[in-house]
Amino acid sequence: MKIIIAGGTGFLGDSLKKFFASKGHNVLILTRKPAQEHEIYWDARTLGDWKNYLDGADVLINLTGKSVDCRYNEKNRQEIYASRIESTRILQEAVDQCVHQPKIWLNAASATIYAHAEQHLNTESNGVIGDDFSMNICKSWEAEFFNAENQATRKAALRTSIVMGNSGGAFPKLKTVTKLFLGGKQGSGRQKVSWIHIDDFCRAVEWIIDHEEMSGAINVTAPLPLTNAEMMDKLRNRMKIPFGLNAAVWQLKIASFFLQTETELLLKSRNVYPEKLLQSGFSFAYPDMEMALKDLIK
Repeated sequence: MKIIIAGGTGFLGDSLKKFFASKGHNVLILTRKPAQEHEIYWDARTLGDWKNYLDGADVLINLTGKSVDCRYNEKNRQEIYASRIESTRILQEAVDQCVHQPKIWLNAASATIYAHAEQHLNTESNGVIGDDFSMNICKSWEAEFFNAENQATRKAALRTSIVMGNSGGAFPKLKTVTKLFLGGKQGSGRQKVSWIHIDDFCRAVEWIIDHEEMSGAINVTAPLPLTNAEMMDKLRNRMKIPFGLNAAVWQLKIASFFLQTETELLLKSRNVYPEKLLQSGFSFAYPDMEMALKDLIK
């Protein structure tokens, strides 16, 4: 297959590139800073020569968007919003101009679209979608993506949770915190953590591509979310760290200020279930956290 990954130089994009390239597919990356042969320049806002590569592509994957691991000041809020909406909009313009449009377009989305939930398990069919800055970003992002239809192009929004891998994302930070004996619960510890192993993430993307009945919003999470306290306990045990200091909300607020991030990333309860994936027959290699940690920490 010919696969185009927009914004594909980060942790997820690089993992998908290696996964698909290892299977003999031709993978091209759209990036603002091309440095390798398979990378193509785009600014994620305007049409350019990059649009020609979309013509005849089998798969388009859009992972573009400013990281939410920052302070939610006005400047960053605007950049978080614009980077998602503008890249999705300009890709739609490019797809519209293709003679042979991509067969499937997978757009990044987020499990953060669901409201804080410690008891309610959010599926695609019964998920409670709330109203705050992060959730409204997610809603606007998906609305932009699904705003236009192309008969030849199937669309899927990947409502992804924390992706666990050693080469990027949140997991290396969690390991560092645990090594420093700071790996206790954060806040009450009751908030649910939805997550997925990086291998299962790549396999899920491939599964969605291969199964033509799959479209719309899809929860890309492992089937067994767990509490923050449980996750940190399992991480300490796997790393053989005897204890971890708990962090109260007020301590997290101070730390997040100095680390230039937001406490929401740790304290929001993301309780999400991959109903569509499981109903379609997808099988997780790492359905529970202990299996994932056993693979990631050796």
